[in-house]
Amino acid sequence: MEFRASYHGFVDSFEWHFGETGGSSLPFLATSIVGYLTVIFTLQLLLRQRKTAVPLGNLPAIHNLILCLGSLIMFLGALEATISSQLLWLRQGSSKSTYLTAETGYRWLLCFPEDTLPRGRIFFWSYIYYLSKFYELLDTVILVLKKKPLSFLHVYHHSLVVVMCWLWLQYSQSLQTIGLLTNTGIHVIMYWYYFMHSIGHPPPWRKFVTNGQIVQFLFSFTVSIPFVYLHVKESCAGFYAWLYNASFNFTLLLLFFNFHRRQYSSRTKVAKNAD
Repeated sequence: MEFRASYHGFVDSFEWHFGETGGSSLPFLATSIVGYLTVIFTLQLLLRQRKTAVPLGNLPAIHNLILCLGSLIMFLGALEATISSQLLWLRQGSSKSTYLTAETGYRWLLCFPEDTLPRGRIFFWSYIYYLSKFYELLDTVILVLKKKPLSFLHVYHHSLVVVMCWLWLQYSQSLQTIGLLTNTGIHVIMYWYYFMHSIGHPPPWRKFVTNGQIVQFLFSFTVSIPFVYLHVKESCAGFYAWLYNASFNFTLLLLFFNFHRRQYSSRTKVAKNAD
């Protein structure tokens, strides 16, 4: 009970302040993206003449396990925050200090009121998720050191997902709770697959990982329909941030569909020809 009270006190006190919270400034965001692209393309140039991959030992396995467990922690943290915040706000009723009332029920999952401030439990876990995206950039460095080809999808996603997460916090974007839960959930599965693959025991459900990511994007568009309706009706927080989020997800969906077609359709054709 004491730990739970301390934990809730810590996450409830979180507040995102532009230019003050770590990683919240625009120069930091821009420098991080430019730095990421500079590092990976410089590494590729330096390794161009090298015929073999750089030996990394257990680093890829450890990296993927960290991301798998980290995604699980973020998922459970966001889930606990969602459930406990729902119960707390329902007890508080129509207090103006909250964005959930007994009348709105679970509607806050789709629409934060326009004056919602980025503070409290959900935003704490959105912030941790934002920071985790910088650690995920190591994915690309490992691929380059292993002399694996970099797809446009991979670099594009890692470069711009940090902007999406920054907008979640800066503009208290509605729908971020659902995005946080679905993305961390699928990442638990994805990075577990990568971990098992990196130790030489790849599970037979690689296609399931890709399909899960596609379903995630399709679901994000599904929940956007009631969000837009609520925004027109009563104004929801972070509408313009959502426009970026929706556009980004749409381009990712197209790229994932293309990846799925190239990756699995070609395999099916090879299998048929072999028969």
